[in-house]
Amino acid sequence: MEYRRRYKKDVFVDLVCFRRWGHNEMDDPTFTNPLMYKAIHNRQSIPDVYAQKLVKEGILTANEIVDIIKNHTKCLSSEFNNVDTHTPNATHLSGHWTNYVQASAAITTWDTGVNIGLLQYIGGKSVQVPESFHVHHHLKKVHVQNRLDKLESGKNLDWSTAEAMAIGSLIYQGFNVRISGQDVGRGTFNQRHAILTCQESDDQYVPLNNISENQDCFLEVANSILSEEAVLGFEYGMSTENPRHLIIWEAQFGDFSNGAQIIIDTFIASGESTENSLSSDFELYSK
Repeated sequence: MEYRRRYKKDVFVDLVCFRRWGHNEMDDPTFTNPLMYKAIHNRQSIPDVYAQKLVKEGILTANEIVDIIKNHTKCLSSEFNNVDTHTPNATHLSGHWTNYVQASAAITTWDTGVNIGLLQYIGGKSVQVPESFHVHHHLKKVHVQNRLDKLESGKNLDWSTAEAMAIGSLIYQGFNVRISGQDVGRGTFNQRHAILTCQESDDQYVPLNNISENQDCFLEVANSILSEEAVLGFEYGMSTENPRHLIIWEAQFGDFSNGAQIIIDTFIASGESTENSLSSDFELYSK
């Protein structure tokens, strides 16, 4: 850092590393690299070289180094022997998760229904804009008016209308909702239009963020880049912070979701069992 501050240049460290032993207890690196490992085994280990340097400089004595190694080895052995009897403290039901309980192994069901009048109200609000806002003429017909007609008849509700009512009802009940992915504001199949753009001012408007006058929970729409592993990792992190935030990640099944498979396998599918990590994440796949 001192070099960078003084000369305003970056520093590159060319660090050569090697594995002294095999990949695991059953492996022997001389099977495939005999000459290299002959040279490695003839070298003193890094701890031995460092210990000799400390003795030579008078910082420690040989007996002190022996005692350090002996005490540290004893500590490691003691901790290793405690593994089978130790129960880690479960901290996942703390903070914002304090009032939640561990899910039981049994299959349970809940009544998550919402009053039909409220659903119709939210559905109408999902396409309502200020009078001075100019919706695209095509969307005004096939998106706005079409949704209002379906809400009035109660028939042939499409996916995006049902989704808007579901998200809107959660917001109305005090949950924040965030959805990320490529073009999620418009929708992969031009179906969502959670964000509308004024055709004269280029201003954007999110109808679901204007359901009620004193609204305190909102929909956040994040049109993310195609770095799917990074995006899903970020969204998963957000989902572990607060159970009252519904975090949705939308991706095409196959090419896009495959890019995030490491996050899915390592955290979402096994986070609770391996790390006591709870999540309010929801993944939405399209084809």
